[in-house]
Amino acid sequence: MLGEYRITGRGASDIAASVEAGVGSGALAPGTLLPPMRELAARLGVNPNTVAAAYRTLRERGVIETDGRRGSRVRPRPSSAPRDALRTEVPAGVRDLTDGNPDVALLPPLDGALAAAARTSARRPTLYGQDPVAPELARLARAGLDADGVPDGPVALASGALDAIERVLAAHLRPGDAVAVEDPGWGSVLDLAPALGLRVLPVAVDDDGPRTDALARALAAGARALVVTARAQNPTGAAVSAERAAELRGLLADRPEVLVIEDDHGHGFVDLPLHPLGGVTRHWALVRSTAKAYGPDLRLAVLTGDAVTLDRVRGRQRLGPGWVSRLLQYAVVELWSSGAVDREAVARSYGERRGALVAALRERGVAAHGRSGMNVWVPVADETGAVTRLLGAGWAVAAGARFRVESGPGVRLTVSQLRPADVAELADAVAAAVRPGASGVRYD
Repeated sequence: MLGEYRITGRGASDIAASVEAGVGSGALAPGTLLPPMRELAARLGVNPNTVAAAYRTLRERGVIETDGRRGSRVRPRPSSAPRDALRTEVPAGVRDLTDGNPDVALLPPLDGALAAAARTSARRPTLYGQDPVAPELARLARAGLDADGVPDGPVALASGALDAIERVLAAHLRPGDAVAVEDPGWGSVLDLAPALGLRVLPVAVDDDGPRTDALARALAAGARALVVTARAQNPTGAAVSAERAAELRGLLADRPEVLVIEDDHGHGFVDLPLHPLGGVTRHWALVRSTAKAYGPDLRLAVLTGDAVTLDRVRGRQRLGPGWVSRLLQYAVVELWSSGAVDREAVARSYGERRGALVAALRERGVAAHGRSGMNVWVPVADETGAVTRLLGAGWAVAAGARFRVESGPGVRLTVSQLRPADVAELADAVAAAVRPGASGVRYD
């Protein structure tokens, strides 16, 4: 059970600290079964309620998990390190299609916007106690949300989409709760959930977004939240269609207690319409990051949702960073107001590259998916072999294991650095490197 490690302590906090010390040192490995509460209490000479309180603290911190009569075990370590380790090292002279970054040539220059922000700040210095969201940014953000049919709600800000998703999850869920996540899906969310002590329930996706049958199974298994990408899904390029949105809303209507989080990071560089799911359950949030359309270093994401969720997010934010820099807010206002990004032109540029690659691959008998955004997903039979062979051919692609839980193997190709003249050469290399997976639009 514990091997040679001995849990010590007389109070609940001391006992919990002893277990955490064992986990941190590696003496208590992931999966280690802890003693039953009464047994440990007798060994330490304390009341069983003291051990129960210690175990409860450890569960809340995400250190252990309890499964009824099977007892309490040390939780698996968060998966962030293993997923980061799956990144492909790109040798010199190899074209890099792995990083998921936007095309720098399509990003607006920030010097003018930052200078305008500095001038605004000089006229109206930001001081403690002010509203965390600049009024002009709130108006512009809300107008854009209204235009896309997003239900009415207050506006808050976070330092990027992942920061917003984490804050919303933490506002409602506790360690041990289950969250339904797209599979394949954004690796950072797949890492974040276990880091928060949450259980991941994978939901298979196709070109139209999360499959209704897969979500139904996750909800039946106890999912308390759903994280879904509205458009430009990473890694598959899926986008929630009107028909799929109607199906998902119908399913969620019977589960009003489920928290729904929509990541609309494609806003600003995708031309497909948004079909929001928010508002069908009691608690929901929609997040829009500026990263892909305006630059990854512009760490600002807008979120809206129901009043309770936004109040919790903003309240907790006040106890941490307080607010997102008003300088960044004023810069975004300038970028939005001046039309610094031609959204149709940017969407068309990514769409032409993505569409050309998908078509070229299909001409060569390779199933490929990429309905929106800047990524193309190729199901393969041998993921490691495909990545290795493509490296040998001069192309670095992202291994699908970074994005998967239960779905089948694949590789992700980011097209943002792809030139039209490269499409045929890349398609030939992919066709030679992979054995095509299933030809349909399912990724599992």
